[in-house]
Amino acid sequence: MTPSAASSSPDAPGLGIPAVTVAPGDTATTSLTVRNDSDIVEAYNLEVVGDCAPWTTVEPARVSLYPGTSETVTIRLEPPRSPEIRAGEIPLGVRVLPAEHPESVRVLETIVHVEEFRELHTELAPRRRRGWLRGRYRLAVRNQGNSPVEVGFTAGQAGEELGFAFSPAERKLEPGESAETGLRVRTGKPVWFGAPVVWPFTVDTVDTTDSGDQKEPRRDEPAVRAPLDAEFVQIPVFPRWLLVVLAALLALLLAWFALVRPAVRSAAKEAADEAVQRRSSPAGEQGAAGQAPGTGSGAGAGSGASPGDRGTGAPPGAGGDGSPAGGDSSVGGGQQSSETIDVQTSGGETKTGTYRVPEGSVFGVTDIVVANFQGDEGLLTITFGDRKITTIALETFRNQDYHWVTPIKIPENDTVTVEVTCEKPGTPATGRRAQGCHEVLNVSGVLSRITQ
Repeated sequence: MTPSAASSSPDAPGLGIPAVTVAPGDTATTSLTVRNDSDIVEAYNLEVVGDCAPWTTVEPARVSLYPGTSETVTIRLEPPRSPEIRAGEIPLGVRVLPAEHPESVRVLETIVHVEEFRELHTELAPRRRRGWLRGRYRLAVRNQGNSPVEVGFTAGQAGEELGFAFSPAERKLEPGESAETGLRVRTGKPVWFGAPVVWPFTVDTVDTTDSGDQKEPRRDEPAVRAPLDAEFVQIPVFPRWLLVVLAALLALLLAWFALVRPAVRSAAKEAADEAVQRRSSPAGEQGAAGQAPGTGSGAGAGSGASPGDRGTGAPPGAGGDGSPAGGDSSVGGGQQSSETIDVQTSGGETKTGTYRVPEGSVFGVTDIVVANFQGDEGLLTITFGDRKITTIALETFRNQDYHWVTPIKIPENDTVTVEVTCEKPGTPATGRRAQGCHEVLNVSGVLSRITQ
């Protein structure tokens, strides 16, 4: 490199420092020769001025020279690899200040060519997204280089099941600038049943800056950046537990049509035939027994018995039919009745709900239906009086029903009791988890009055 000279005299000639090229993160050096053209011993202080001063040093920074002598100093440039050191031409100045003649200060200038380097930092969040048909991601990119760049985004997968859309598709970034773009991933068709399907894909950021006549990238710069790996987990529309519930409901429906319904129809027909026979029997017995006593035994019309005499037979209720005159209790004809027990329980607690049979009545239970519409988890026990009917785990059903051909009779003042132990509230159709468990029991049957 051609050196430059400085003199202690004001009119001493000096040559400029030759231009120097340096890459951020590297070191470059040049030299400067200081000559003493005075007739006295002189000391010179050398100081770098300008934008290059933070990362440029002079070695040594002070020299002492006899008259007519000179010394060469080294100028060392070490720009950091940072977006703050912009690529291009930056002025460099070295101020030479004589100690004895400060009025003869000189500033020698040159140009430093800072090479361009490009570096992009990208981050995808989240790396894993779940959804039925589509998922949304955020791609953040930062220009860590020292020159403006235009970036584009690409995404791909091994197959063709996914579609990708970036918004916006391109960005222009200044050195040190950051930006975000949105990524939407969509599948072609839903997964109705079964296990979730995992679709892996990659996202890459591409430098689309028009290079023109720029030089090739430096050897220490990566030619290809590793793409970002991500996944889209496609969940089924109908979960597995719903399939179990539907299968259980279908089994109950088939059992109802195959077994219970024919039995119910047969029992109803038998009850109807029996009721018809009971209604027709008293009329027949009255027609057969309508003759006065003695008329069937050959007593003549002239026996002198008057209709009034014939009417003095056994009193009603104590005649020959043997029916009691009174005193024994029996159940009168009843009517269909349905009662609902609503139980709301906080998590970790146990509560009961009851229905008490009215005094003077008998409740013949034929059907019960239990609703767990929230999908709660816990334990439910149904009791008729002192008899435990069933104990069910709440998580095994949403709706459960029981039917009896022969009614279960609950006497007066006894209760139908539902005991619920809430372990974990479920999630109703609103999509928000409930604060507590909520179960509903409907009891149906015939409520009959007790007659004396």
